[in-house]
Amino acid sequence: MELTITTPALLFSSISLIMLAYTNRFLAYANIIRNLHSAYKKDPNHILKAQISNLRKRLYLTRSMQIFGISSLLLCVLSMFLIYIQQSTAAIWSFGLALILLIISLALLIWEIQISVRALELHLKDIEEEK
Repeated sequence: MELTITTPALLFSSISLIMLAYTNRFLAYANIIRNLHSAYKKDPNHILKAQISNLRKRLYLTRSMQIFGISSLLLCVLSMFLIYIQQSTAAIWSFGLALILLIISLALLIWEIQISVRALELHLKDIEEEK
């Protein structure tokens, strides 16, 4: 397999956009957690407690998504450097590992989205119970 320096470079824009989305998620969770914390201090109830538990899982998943995404980006850079110094076998392995890490990051995103939907279901269930 022939790997050119432009091949790993193609992932840069994709990974950068994904990392921006992950960072935005993380910041949104931080804001929600702060709001839930103050709401729970004022009126502790089972729904808020369930939301806090749900957010904890989502927060740790987002951290893992970021770690795998950043690791993927680092391995893409390493792959480009290895191509530059004409170490093609190591570059191919580095790029392959970068792709695997990106796949893991995206799989974690799917898992996190499923948990997010469950969190929204708690809100919907609460509204339905009030009626």
